[in-house]
Amino acid sequence: MWTPWTPPWSPLTLVPALQKMGELPLDINIQEPRWDQSTFLGRARHFFTVTDPRNLLLSGTQLEASRNIVQNYRAGVVTPGLTEDQLWRAKYVYDSAFHPDTGEKVVLIGRMSAQVPMNMTITGCMLTFYRKTPTVVFWQWGNQSFNAIVNYSNRSGDAPITGGQLGTAYVSATTGAVATALGLKSLTKHLPPLVGRLVPFAAVAAANCINIPVMRQRELQVGIPVTDEQGQRLGHSVAAAKQGIFQVVTSRICMAIPAMAIPPVIMDTLEKKNFLKRRPWLGAPLQPGICHPPVLCPVPPEKLHTREQAGAGAESSDP
Repeated sequence: MWTPWTPPWSPLTLVPALQKMGELPLDINIQEPRWDQSTFLGRARHFFTVTDPRNLLLSGTQLEASRNIVQNYRAGVVTPGLTEDQLWRAKYVYDSAFHPDTGEKVVLIGRMSAQVPMNMTITGCMLTFYRKTPTVVFWQWGNQSFNAIVNYSNRSGDAPITGGQLGTAYVSATTGAVATALGLKSLTKHLPPLVGRLVPFAAVAAANCINIPVMRQRELQVGIPVTDEQGQRLGHSVAAAKQGIFQVVTSRICMAIPAMAIPPVIMDTLEKKNFLKRRPWLGAPLQPGICHPPVLCPVPPEKLHTREQAGAGAESSDP
């Protein structure tokens, strides 16, 4: 049977071709992580993607391009030629640099992608320079200053932190950390060196017990948003805020154990070996290197998942 000839550009051939090529669908839920958060592997992949230090090297133009892709997609506009992998890459770049509630760009060292290099450096220095009072004071102050920047940069948009609250938390935590460190330092002078190496961990634990409740006191007063499975807000809960803050304090202390309790044992053993006895100058650069794997591998995937479900502002993953 004879059928009319149709050119390759006619609607009869062009429409199926477009359907085959397909435009990126608008039903991809980029409000949630890409990977299944009910599994540890899914949470770990999400965590390592959000905290990828390479995101710190992206230019302002690249960050703005990612923000435009994400905002356009949420508004129902698909960037021409955009693939699903590119969309997810833009989403994680956006999440790494911009506040989830306010949309403002976060200061460089306050971003989640700065957590590993900053914590590795600060933790290594606290554990290395623990013998002299000036260095103890300086690095405890530096650690709490970094904490304050991260906490402010990732504050909850529903319970903003005032300058007074930030200042009170900063001064209280710094005072608590320095007082604990100096007090324990004086008590451990005549004890084995390993005990003295654990003083920075005790100081950090004491500071966390002070800093986090003070920093998030507004959430204890007005509560944090509670949502259903569809993401619809049901109201605010003070009980959820108390539970969340308790979990953050506990997790911060537990997270500090691998990075601040295990490396001192390793370094105490290594310094007794002839290799380091002949090369004592290697101790300072070696300490941050030993802290690197523990900084990467504690509780953060679990905590990051809990924080997202709670709807609270991001918390620093630092000791």
